[in-house]
Amino acid sequence: MFNEGHTATTGTSVSDTDLTNEAIRLARQIHTELPNHREAAGLLGLMLLTDARRAARTDAAGRMIPLDEQDRTTWNHDEIREGLEVIRRTLPDAPPTPYLLQAAIAALHAEAPSTAHTDWAQILVLYKLLESTADNPVITLNRAVAETMVHGPAAGLALLDRLSHDPRLHDHHRLPAVRAHLYERLGKSSEARELYLLAARRTLSTAERDYLIQRARQLPGTPAPG
Repeated sequence: MFNEGHTATTGTSVSDTDLTNEAIRLARQIHTELPNHREAAGLLGLMLLTDARRAARTDAAGRMIPLDEQDRTTWNHDEIREGLEVIRRTLPDAPPTPYLLQAAIAALHAEAPSTAHTDWAQILVLYKLLESTADNPVITLNRAVAETMVHGPAAGLALLDRLSHDPRLHDHHRLPAVRAHLYERLGKSSEARELYLLAARRTLSTAERDYLIQRARQLPGTPAPG
């Protein structure tokens, strides 16, 4: 419910606040009734820290804004404080579990003043731990971004190569989108452009499609429209 509300898979809007609000309400209720349940705490913390970025994720026209370009002063700091407190109460006495690890990653983003000042090395460690708890290619996709921030785009692309033949990502837009981002960082505009456009064709979300097309058009060497 929260995932669909945070990034709608269809339609013109990036998010659906009715879904995210209801998911957070239910997660709070579960955490209240099961205060010592580590994954209930981790899920609530993850939802709060993720939802806190909502206002900064789109501009006035509803266009998507990537994390590294967001105005962090518009993040919901009440939700950040609540999410961080949930994690701080739970992490010291808890072994790593999937939602707690994801919440810890979200906390590092929430506490950082900018992308450049984010503790990417720690995020990379957490993603490696998360991979050990679940066989999920989306985790590896996200880890590729952290690998890039710590070791450079070539390291991230090498990790993506492992996912090229994973049937779970067949026709999924996120694999070419992440690969495009890494090629862009390497200065390979032509390759990045084709991958952004491929990702745009694969997504069912109008907002994501428009964002990916915009990224392709902004690359150096892109022919002028018309």
